[in-house]
Amino acid sequence: MQNIVHPSVHARNPLQRFLIATELDTRLLGMVGALAIIWIGFHVFSGGLFLTPRNLWNLSVQTASVAVMVTGMVLVIVTRNIDLSVGSILGLVAMVMGVMQTDILPTQLGLGLGHPLIWVLSLAAGLIVGTGIGALQGSIIAYLRVPAFIVTLGGYLVWRGAAWWVTMGRTVAPMDPTFQLMGGGPTGSVGAFWSWVVGIVACCAIVAGLYMGRRQRRRFNFPLRPVWAEAALAIIGCGLTIAAVWVANAYPWPVRIAEKYAEATGMAIPPEGLFISHGIAIPVLIAMGVGMVMTFIATRTRFGRYVFAMGGNPEAAELAGINTRWVTVKIFMLMGALCAIAAAISSARLNAATNAMGTLDELYVIAAAVIGGTSLAGGVGTIAGALLGALVMQSLQSGMVLMGLDSPLQSIVVGIVLVFAVWLDTLYRRNKH
Repeated sequence: MQNIVHPSVHARNPLQRFLIATELDTRLLGMVGALAIIWIGFHVFSGGLFLTPRNLWNLSVQTASVAVMVTGMVLVIVTRNIDLSVGSILGLVAMVMGVMQTDILPTQLGLGLGHPLIWVLSLAAGLIVGTGIGALQGSIIAYLRVPAFIVTLGGYLVWRGAAWWVTMGRTVAPMDPTFQLMGGGPTGSVGAFWSWVVGIVACCAIVAGLYMGRRQRRRFNFPLRPVWAEAALAIIGCGLTIAAVWVANAYPWPVRIAEKYAEATGMAIPPEGLFISHGIAIPVLIAMGVGMVMTFIATRTRFGRYVFAMGGNPEAAELAGINTRWVTVKIFMLMGALCAIAAAISSARLNAATNAMGTLDELYVIAAAVIGGTSLAGGVGTIAGALLGALVMQSLQSGMVLMGLDSPLQSIVVGIVLVFAVWLDTLYRRNKH
């Protein structure tokens, strides 16, 4: 059986030929280009402060919690729903996990401060609460037929108030030392060696994925990408991975912390000073892991196919035998669980659970999903695009902080970007049809 000729052989423009051959999403490439312009622009206007290992490392950590939640928001929006309560759920779950660590487990259950099970049980409690809230909201939406906008708007108010009632407005701190590792920092990073291990494993996974994809195409007699295109994708993917690891390793521990660590471990401090790399932060690894799992769920499972079928045509999906109500409940349960993971990252990074935690996160999560190409009309969206959208949103916020812009002006810029992204989505769908 002869393989079908790939359409790239008929393209005359070199750029067009490259894009068709590699099958790269042009919309995703446009976002990458926009991100590059944002980074370069902020680097120039901030006096060279933006594109530094320190700022890029902090940017990755700051993006982690929104990145985790936006992977679930993609599925919510794809099914033509919305979740306005994610920030409030994060705040409530963070408060619950904080109380578990500071009061319930150490004192009432007698585990004692520093017990190795405290962070595990606290995280489990947070996941249960988050998933339970998602199940409740999803059931009201699916079975009582109350619009998701109204249910989650009510949740936005209810869960924020509930977070206050958990401790009567008191800030809960400090968190368990092991739990704090999920927030990043010098000890919440994997260091230079393990960062390179992660990078090498990621490069191997990229190459293996391209190889397996080519085998599957040949097996089912699909058009094969040219070998040079496969090689280009491997080089680009591995190059970006290595560059990211290099940046993470180029950011050293603060001098005082490094000196204290050297004194505690008996390490000799060289004359030029001690350089200990942060490496990749643990919250970034968590966000990457969540992104890979959610991508697999969205593209490789029956549940994921049901989600996109519902978003494309809910009536046809129901007539095809899909239990749309149960799928809706599961989507919101998954969203609640992801809010719990994001709550763990946020509270661990702050080393406290506060009443303000998660405020306006729903805005950033929805904006990141829409900027990442998820259509509010339903049926269209990718996890990778949403993660890139989260990075764009956080880059805007970080850059404006470095430039010293006031908070109200930051909100104005974010609002304008969100409206602009929805307008682009409208144009994209109109031109496509």
